[in-house]
Amino acid sequence: MAAEDLVERRSIDVVPDDERHGTAFSQFTLWLGANLQITAVVTGALAVVFGGDVVWSAVGLLLGNLLGGAVMALHSAQGPKLGLPQMIQSRAQFGVRGAVVPLLLVILMYVGFFASGSVLAGQATAELTHTDDTTGIVVFALVTAVTAAVGYRVIHVLGRVASVVCALAFIYLGIRLLDRADLSALLGDARFDLPMFLLAVSLSASWQLAFGPYVADYSRYLPRTTSGRVTFWWTLSGSAVGSQWSMTFGVLVAASAGEAFLVNQVGYVVGLGGTGLVASFLYFVIALGKLTINVLNTYGGFMSMVTSVSGFRGQKTLSQRGRTAYIALIMVAGTVVALLGKDSFLTSFKDFLLFLLTFFTPWSAINLVDYYLISRERYDIPALSDPEGRYGAWRWDALGVYAVGILAQLPFLVTHFYTGPLADPLGGADISWIVGLAVPAALYWLLARRNTAHVPEETLYTLVPPQKP
Repeated sequence: MAAEDLVERRSIDVVPDDERHGTAFSQFTLWLGANLQITAVVTGALAVVFGGDVVWSAVGLLLGNLLGGAVMALHSAQGPKLGLPQMIQSRAQFGVRGAVVPLLLVILMYVGFFASGSVLAGQATAELTHTDDTTGIVVFALVTAVTAAVGYRVIHVLGRVASVVCALAFIYLGIRLLDRADLSALLGDARFDLPMFLLAVSLSASWQLAFGPYVADYSRYLPRTTSGRVTFWWTLSGSAVGSQWSMTFGVLVAASAGEAFLVNQVGYVVGLGGTGLVASFLYFVIALGKLTINVLNTYGGFMSMVTSVSGFRGQKTLSQRGRTAYIALIMVAGTVVALLGKDSFLTSFKDFLLFLLTFFTPWSAINLVDYYLISRERYDIPALSDPEGRYGAWRWDALGVYAVGILAQLPFLVTHFYTGPLADPLGGADISWIVGLAVPAALYWLLARRNTAHVPEETLYTLVPPQKP
């Protein structure tokens, strides 16, 4: 393959059939590699850091990964059918311009994940380059931006490499951890605590649900004949296996290491493996794992920014220069946030994850109900770029349901800066994400099924000329 063929030309436009390639298995390797990484380890560790035991934290994380992963994988199955990035599909629910409302929140998510990933990867990069954390964060951010600018093919190659390299490293680290930890004592200290159990479920569910706004970006080049069911299962298995593996490792590390892990997460994990060349390799693995997921965040952020702007400008394609500018904006914003927040990472990241969930569960619920139950996988793709077309500029009914879905969660939300009034009667358990899925799903289904005039008879990939009288 020529070097120029690696550089992606598509952005928010539909991928034509002659450019489709790959198999659904590519979703397994991509999402396995994206989840075998240090931030997922820290996410699992948080379940113990904030009071959970090993056994029930691991069980809660597994439940959240499966539930949230199933929602995320349903989005992935949309990619081969439509050949579109994930968030541009939101125009069918919210209107060509109304989709900017969830999009702005999605962009904030990408910046936040870019920042949180850069903090930990910056520590590893600093060790590899013998510099300080600030320099490591900046160097890592630049490498991420360049990789994201190349695009889809390189992202999947990176996922395949990371899935193998990171899996081998985690096997090695797991063996080293079990040599140090008293596993029988950790497992024997099981004590079920509902709030802590639900915190673990919420942490992993939010981890998975946060992939929803961009997961179809990485399945949209698959041939249109690719089975949605097969795409779903490969995506779910890759993401759930990778995240549960990392998070369970994090649970065991946090339970056995205590303060040593809290002081320096990256340093402690690498220290498990050894010193010298082994340590250098593990720092490289940490940086590689974070590069995989941060490239996804940068690429998704760029897609969302283009989708937001094009809804008002009518833009369907993007030049390479424009692509670079959008990616640079994501990189700069994420790097600034990383540098400002690197000294209060653990608390900030936990609150960030749970707060994100408030905004993305209603979006997921509305998108999936519309796609699978209302439109039944039939969209008018040209109309997604026309504010005067089938979907209109603003769909106030969907935006209203989205707002209700957000507000309905607030009484149940538990974060460092806000706790809802219904959290205490539940023992401090956070069930807001369950409310955020159920309420908007039911409301949108009740409203949208009453008027399906905007649903085409079949998916339209090209503009249909008006019929002659």
